[in-house]
Amino acid sequence: MVVESARIVGEAPMFSIPEELKKLPTLPGVYIMRDVENVVIYVGKAKNLKNRVRSYFLKNLPDIKTAQLSKRITHFEYVVTDTENEAFILENNLIKQHLPKYNIRLKDGKSYPYIKITAERLPRVLVSHKRGKDKARYYGPYVMGSVHDMIELIHRLWPLRRCAKVFPRDFDKGRPCLNHHIGRCKAPCCRILAEEKYDEFAREAEQFIRGKTSGVAERLTREMHEAAENMEFERAAEIRDTINALKMLKQKQKLETGENDRDFIAVARQADEITALMQIFFVRDGKLVGREHYLLDAGDAENAEVMSAFIKQFYGEAAFIPKEIVVAEAAEKDEIAAWLGDRVGRQVAISVPKIGEKLKMLKLAQTNAELTLSQFGAHIKKETERNETALSEIADALGIENKLTRIEAYDISNIQGYESVGSMVVFENGKAKSNDYRKFRMKTVVGPDDYAAMEEILSRRFKRYNENMDALNKPQSTGDDSFFKLPDAIFVDGGKGQISAAEKALAGQNISVPVCGMVKDEKHRTRGIFFENEEKILPRHGEGFKLLTRIQDEVHRFALEYHRKLRAASQTRSVLDEIPGIGKTRRKELLKHFKSIEAIRAASIDELSAAPSMNKKSAEAVHKFWQEEE
Repeated sequence: MVVESARIVGEAPMFSIPEELKKLPTLPGVYIMRDVENVVIYVGKAKNLKNRVRSYFLKNLPDIKTAQLSKRITHFEYVVTDTENEAFILENNLIKQHLPKYNIRLKDGKSYPYIKITAERLPRVLVSHKRGKDKARYYGPYVMGSVHDMIELIHRLWPLRRCAKVFPRDFDKGRPCLNHHIGRCKAPCCRILAEEKYDEFAREAEQFIRGKTSGVAERLTREMHEAAENMEFERAAEIRDTINALKMLKQKQKLETGENDRDFIAVARQADEITALMQIFFVRDGKLVGREHYLLDAGDAENAEVMSAFIKQFYGEAAFIPKEIVVAEAAEKDEIAAWLGDRVGRQVAISVPKIGEKLKMLKLAQTNAELTLSQFGAHIKKETERNETALSEIADALGIENKLTRIEAYDISNIQGYESVGSMVVFENGKAKSNDYRKFRMKTVVGPDDYAAMEEILSRRFKRYNENMDALNKPQSTGDDSFFKLPDAIFVDGGKGQISAAEKALAGQNISVPVCGMVKDEKHRTRGIFFENEEKILPRHGEGFKLLTRIQDEVHRFALEYHRKLRAASQTRSVLDEIPGIGKTRRKELLKHFKSIEAIRAASIDELSAAPSMNKKSAEAVHKFWQEEE
């Protein structure tokens, strides 16, 4: 891949658009449009960069959005890629990094859970909100309630482990845990269950997740009758309840649509509104397993363009891509399908049905999209307007012309210098984006020095940004880390001292972002913003003041919560560390078993002996320790 015209950045007046258009290659790649302030306002990809970029400067432009965009372009860059698929990936990465004004973008950062089957020896079945860079297998996405129902049912049907032990390292270490004693795990860690049998259970559970439930129902019915015949009525009742839970789950999935995994996507829009609502029906192994809606800033783009933009952004990060995506229309659907196929290593189809069951299901998705938009449209519009007003009021108070799309806020928490920690919270378009929150534990600062701590966490955060910039220009990069993005403004909890520390950290990383202090009154309530050596007072009942208060409260809460967690863990360790013969594993198991130090203190020797990894000798040591303390 080759990056061109990057030398022009920051020198817009010297940039001659006619001359640079002559230099464009007839190769695939990504183009980046910038305005007079050097802000990225549009990112696009092209099979032929020369033809595509030149089209923005024609006299007769195809639509209003392109006409408005072309008026604001003062210079551009482009990246030549080896293939069109590389261009797809790079385009997505750059859109996520720069959040360009004229690109169609997902408005909300919703993250829906997947079921993850780990690639460990003795695999586990977990809930995951993110696709990790590992060899695990992911299924979904699911709505929040249904995924936890399924996980709970899986653990009732198969005795799969829930512990985080690492094998073969942890084989035969300690005694079986509580899950073994209540019949939820067969203790493969202690070799009570053969590894081959455990793997068989894991394979059955995976088949169940894929929707193959008939064999499970037959087995359970057989076991229930056998238990009843043996007069094991409690066991029979327990199996009956599991069968009922399985039936309820199947009822949620009763809508049959075919044999393959498919997603049905419909778009709904209101007249003169820039927001589009996307409704997805998730069909797995022929069964409807869930539905969700997402919002996009669509501008005046055609529905086909909106659909393509959504598919690229949604499936560019999705942990699972179905074999078929069914839509009413989509631009470049064959190219996008090829790109998705390369991502997953198999064929992916984007189809537009004209007749049959697929069309019926798509119409159902369309009806639901329109109903959802009519139900929530007014609320969505009101919330969007409120957030835009709040951001506009803050930008006006600071004298910043650019829109504050992404705000990062930082705070330091310590008590008399003990265990200083930092927090970073993120607000995008006026809404908290919890997936991008980050915690920092001090590495170089000792003692209660909030200024030095602020400088350290900002230095680490933007050092990571600089290190990751090259990765964003690589097609294999996902660009999904919070540190890949540059904020429009930084808010720090405090005044001049914290601002100076933050600015020093930014200067050290060659980053230029406005830094504001969030100041409080004598009652520790939000008062205003400190910026450029001046306190900016926002109207107390205005939306900007309310948003500033939410940001300050949230960053303080997040820092304090992390600090309390570390402090509690440290206090716990300091007490249990003093007990002879009680190592790290036993301390952990005691706390997990008894839930608190007070419960451990009150336990008898027999109760202590019954805890996982404990024996009579270690129980006596713990009991003796508390007696001596008293």
